[in-house]
Amino acid sequence: MSTIQLKKFEYYEPDTVSEAAELLKEYGGSAQIQAGGIDLIPRLRSGSIKADALVNISNIPGLEEIRYTEGEGYRFGAMTRLRTLDFCPVLKAKYPAVQAAIHQITSVQSKYMGTAVGNLCLATPASDVAPALMAYDAELTIAGTGGERKQKLCDFYLDYRKTSLAQDEFVTGVFIPEPAANAGDAFFNRVRTHADIAKITVAAVVTEKDGVCTDAKIAVGAAAPTVIRIAKAEDLLKGQKIGDDLFMAAAEEAERAVAPISDFRSTAEYRREMTRMLTYRALQEAFERAERSER
Repeated sequence: MSTIQLKKFEYYEPDTVSEAAELLKEYGGSAQIQAGGIDLIPRLRSGSIKADALVNISNIPGLEEIRYTEGEGYRFGAMTRLRTLDFCPVLKAKYPAVQAAIHQITSVQSKYMGTAVGNLCLATPASDVAPALMAYDAELTIAGTGGERKQKLCDFYLDYRKTSLAQDEFVTGVFIPEPAANAGDAFFNRVRTHADIAKITVAAVVTEKDGVCTDAKIAVGAAAPTVIRIAKAEDLLKGQKIGDDLFMAAAEEAERAVAPISDFRSTAEYRREMTRMLTYRALQEAFERAERSER
């Protein structure tokens, strides 16, 4: 029988956001925020991360809140479980690509215990949730000892598993702006098995008017050190008459923008090719949905 020896650490359950931030500041980078703990606990057990303290934020009021304001957007807190979002009718109706990204997570345990914010803060490029939210131009609420600040999710990731969070900061919630009435979206990923981490993920949100693209946002995961927005492809689409040639030109821009690696799940060549093909398919589907919503 094998045993696992865990390093001793202090454990805290603060009652307020400010208490949690003060604890993070006190430990100067050696404390970890605990929400669902789906990723944190196994990594502590394996020794891949270290912690002198765990700061469990589950007792802080308001962090499980979900609120939709018509004409403004959708907010959810840091303790909102993936399962709750998966079955939220507003999310499914207004932001179907986000709901689709969450729904395809096969582990019921992970969805019951895990949180969307925890998934985002892992800063793994293979996240399915991050590209879908990024394509909707989601914004994070971040709290620290100096107060609260807002940051777009597309600016949150600095490098592989590295975010813009200071040592005393943690994410308290996410805001997704209200989509335009003539918007459409799409989410695609490729996996070896349904339970596996994605080889490549693409999400797109577009708007159109009279057959012309008025706005576009494209996010790709598992093809660079972080989840990324494809700005050149977005700019190429805006103001142009929609059609297959335009979609393919944007998809080729996406292929040029990524910097994938080869690993045991896939090759870099496959990831580049699938970035192009899934971007093309995502734009086709998103514009079809946008046209239906306009009618």
